[in-house]
Amino acid sequence: MFTGIITDIGEVRALEQAGDLRVRIATGYDTSSIDIGASIASDGVCLTVVALGPDWYDVQVSAETVAKTNLGDWTAGRRVNLERALRLGDELGGHIVSGHVDGVAEIVGLSAEGDSLRVRFRAPVGLAGFIAPKGSVALNGTSLTVNEVEGAEFGINLIPHTRSVTTWGDVALGDRVNLEIDTLARYVARLREWERSLDAQ
Repeated sequence: MFTGIITDIGEVRALEQAGDLRVRIATGYDTSSIDIGASIASDGVCLTVVALGPDWYDVQVSAETVAKTNLGDWTAGRRVNLERALRLGDELGGHIVSGHVDGVAEIVGLSAEGDSLRVRFRAPVGLAGFIAPKGSVALNGTSLTVNEVEGAEFGINLIPHTRSVTTWGDVALGDRVNLEIDTLARYVARLREWERSLDAQ
């Protein structure tokens, strides 16, 4: 479980396709405090640590994860948002994030708005109904507030601080972004679906 508050920016050092995809990620975390088997959200994807070095960790990525996320776009040198798993007593500064990406959104608009950057995304049609104005989404692992929604498109504002402590300072039109919808929205939708099925019986 995560909060969507990014605590490090890592860098992809190497990728190797050997059965599953294996990725080495450089990090500023103290790797002596990371256990093999620990979960680290890397651009919002919960990945399991399978090897460790003095300033890096390796993860193994299944074909299913590559297909559902933007990890297939990763290349050596790419910067990635990192967050270690939530621990008991940690501050919940963002919102509850599972690290289970629902789909990939595309950046379709960028515009300056004061000191902030307004970013417009196009969500997969099947996920658009879970996104609501003033609700939360996790985008590349970052907990962000939705400003407006129009059909399958939605907008968010990035303040300078967010752009400086995450990879959001690197964004460009056409970028594919990992999208995780709010857990509460998912359960509300499931409850409504269940109620409709009961009414139909």
